[in-house]
Amino acid sequence: QVQLVESGGGLVQAGGSLRLSCVASGRTFSSYAMGWFRQAPGKERESLAAISWSGVTDYADSVKGRFTISRDNAKNTVYLEMNSLKPEDTAVYSCAVLTDWKSRRGVYWGQGTQVTVSS
Repeated sequence: QVQLVESGGGLVQAGGSLRLSCVASGRTFSSYAMGWFRQAPGKERESLAAISWSGVTDYADSVKGRFTISRDNAKNTVYLEMNSLKPEDTAVYSCAVLTDWKSRRGVYWGQGTQVTVSS
């Protein structure tokens, strides 16, 4: 069992930046692929970014060039740096341990952190 706790969300103006953090419990964090997702009201959950245990990254087209995923295995933490935020980025952002890289299937999920971007 892995517990994930996200933080760093909040209210920001369009064009601004936020850095989300996701801290994982357990001693095998470095072996996990991790992903960031978001879900806006009335919409399906969207995969945003993923990072493998070795640091390989992949992004959805909607955030490529604006968001950066990174990890610090010593701190059991994965980050999502978000720049040039837009009102349409407003959503609940969650991290997950991935069991499948291609499908972005998550097995453990955090509770999420709200990001609101005002125009």
